[in-house]
Amino acid sequence: MSTALLIKGLKKTYSNQLEALKGIDLCVDHGDFYALLGSNGAGKTTVIGIICGLLNKTSGSIKVLGFNQSNHVNQVKKLIGLMPQEFNFNPFEPIEEILINQAGYYGIAKSKAKIQAEFLLKEVDLWEKRSDMAKSLSGGMKRRLMLARALIHQPKILILDEPTAGVDVKIRHSIWRFLSKLNRQGMTIILTTHYLGEAELLCRNVAILNEGKVIKQTSMKALLSQVDQQVLILESLSQLPQTITSDRFKCERLDDHSLQVVLNSDISITSVLHDLDTQGVSVDYVHSAQNRLETLFLYLTNKEE
Repeated sequence: MSTALLIKGLKKTYSNQLEALKGIDLCVDHGDFYALLGSNGAGKTTVIGIICGLLNKTSGSIKVLGFNQSNHVNQVKKLIGLMPQEFNFNPFEPIEEILINQAGYYGIAKSKAKIQAEFLLKEVDLWEKRSDMAKSLSGGMKRRLMLARALIHQPKILILDEPTAGVDVKIRHSIWRFLSKLNRQGMTIILTTHYLGEAELLCRNVAILNEGKVIKQTSMKALLSQVDQQVLILESLSQLPQTITSDRFKCERLDDHSLQVVLNSDISITSVLHDLDTQGVSVDYVHSAQNRLETLFLYLTNKEE
């Protein structure tokens, strides 16, 4: 598989001697959906800013689809679409014009830009509002506008900095569906997010940053396999018996209709349900009481401190 993004020894020291990046190495394959995770101040936004040419690096190298970023600045910018965390469009401009004008920065003819803008606004369900001023949009609509603008020049790599911050659940899920569709079509996507469940759901590979260093870079599947226990909430429509026991898992009765079960990763949920059934417990709903990625993230970052 070809490499979409290759970073070696990336360092960034600001004029106040703050060492934001301390030798970052990253490799993102073409067509990957990649999570870049870290606490505030870990260096995620600095990495993104340098990749996109918004910040100068102190040292190190970056290759984007084989192009050395330092020697091919304009080519690299055309290959990348960036959706930043902060809204940075003209609020007094119609949303269709925002996309068309953005396309102009990449040398795209207005006639072609109008076609692409219509396609994208329909994809993010904003076509009916194409003539509205951007300031009139809700927060969720502004997020979708930012996503459409990042895609207007048809980049090969899409970089998303907190793409669903502050939006409601319905909008978040619609953005997830659209991003998954783009990835299935072959687009390489790099995501930073504070919603670790979002990263677990969408991403195949992950790097965790802490204090300017990569402390873990692996597949999401391999990372999550390190969790040796899981905590489940089991709910029953019928009233639960007062006493429930098992030799294979820990069980706590939360209320008349809910149980918390703690089990090792090698024990199947099916076997748990079977054990409970023999005690007269009928389970109607099962959901996780913990975010596995969050558990690992806290463990890994705390271990480094």
